[in-house]
This record gives sequence, C-alpha cells and structure tokens, in this order.
Amino acid sequence: AFRPLSTREKVALATEVLGDYWPMWRNLKQDDVVEMVGLARNVRPSTPSPGGPEAHRTALRLGRAVARTLRLLPTDSRCLVQSLVLTRMLPRRSMASVLVIGVRTGSAFEAHAWVEHEGRPILPPGQFTRLVEL
Repeated sequence: AFRPLSTREKVALATEVLGDYWPMWRNLKQDDVVEMVGLARNVRPSTPSPGGPEAHRTALRLGRAVARTLRLLPTDSRCLVQSLVLTRMLPRRSMASVLVIGVRTGSAFEAHAWVEHEGRPILPPGQFTRLVEL
C-alpha cells in the first residue's frame, strides 16, 4: 500500500513526468532505440535510492504516475514513450531499471515496451515474448 501523496507531491510528480516527457518524445525521432535509452538514462542522481522493498514500491508509484499522467495528454503516450520517461525518472533516484521490448506474432506483428526494476515489471508487460533488454 502506498502512503497517499499530498496535493503538492502529486503536482510535483506530474510536473516531473511532463518535464521528462517532452525530451523523450522528441527522442522518438531517433532510429536507434539503444541511443534513446542511453539518452533517457543520462541524468544525474538527485536523491539516494530508498533501498529494499521501499525501492520497488517507489518504482511502482512512479510507473503508475507516468501512466496516469501521460494518458491525459492529447499527444503520444504509447508504451515506448512511457517506458522512456520512467527510465529517465528512476536513475534520478539512484534506481536501476531495465527497459524490455517484447513481441507477439499472430494475425499481426505487435511490439510492446515496459520497464522492470529488480526483475519485476513496473509498467505492464502484457503477453509478449521478450526480444531485447536495454
């Protein structure tokens, strides 16, 4: 269970998500997803990692904030953008993560991106087969 955030904390978190969204959205013009992830991780840590189970709870809270904030935008909020934004936010808190790209074949080819922290998904992985971890 999460401690409820104050209105000030919610606004600060949404502002951080939006501040990270614009540079990550612009990076989608890159042809190289490895370079996009590198650019996302190119931030200085500003707070120490909470460590232990609290670190994973923090990662989950950030993932939820990214998804909830970006779905309100009239612009691109697909899984890759959400994953890049979250990948940018976690190292700022000294937290490691892995951006995973998975695929699914069937009547049509589909791809999906999600983020994992400590081997557990932060953004929903869906029913996709892992293709690459970055």
